[in-house]
Amino acid sequence: MRLAGLLLFSLAVLVAVSRDAGAADPRYPDWPCVQAKVPEISVAAVWDGRSIEPVANAWQNEPKIKEVVARLAARRTPMEEAQRNIAEFLTGDATSKADRGKALFAALFETLNSQRTEIMTGIDRLARSEKALAEQIRSDTSALHELQDGSPSEQSKIDELATRVAWNTRIFEDRRKSIRYACEVPIIIEKRLFALSRAIQQAAE
Repeated sequence: MRLAGLLLFSLAVLVAVSRDAGAADPRYPDWPCVQAKVPEISVAAVWDGRSIEPVANAWQNEPKIKEVVARLAARRTPMEEAQRNIAEFLTGDATSKADRGKALFAALFETLNSQRTEIMTGIDRLARSEKALAEQIRSDTSALHELQDGSPSEQSKIDELATRVAWNTRIFEDRRKSIRYACEVPIIIEKRLFALSRAIQQAAE
């Protein structure tokens, strides 16, 4: 990429950074997603059955529940298959189904909420890294502008700086794409948890 084109492209990157920064929720300055940041999913938002508090930790000593949850929580598991797994797990009389259903949901809620939190923490960390990289690109681009009118002896420094700007700009763009994808994942997890919650309640009835 020629120097003039590189500088223009880098400028476009910096403009995009400024636009994204302005759109961020002021409560969470490092949050880069269009979607509002909701740090925790509330139980009430995805479960309208009986309170799971009495069984909130009971599932941790139940290998069978852990096995089922591992399949249900995996996004690669189709919802139809997940519904069958739930129906197969919730056996017995009405009371047994209700109790097993609450324990299963409690396990799912903790598992998926933990996954979601981990992903959001990663998004925050990547966004901070992007901001630092944008500052580096901004600094190097400014230095390139200053060197353009310098003496021929500066050419090797110009080439070195231009290579660094080009490389960092490419990394920046790749990370932005990764962030855009990652921003969708917490929503996907929320929707899956809600769908699984409804499937558990229906199977327990």
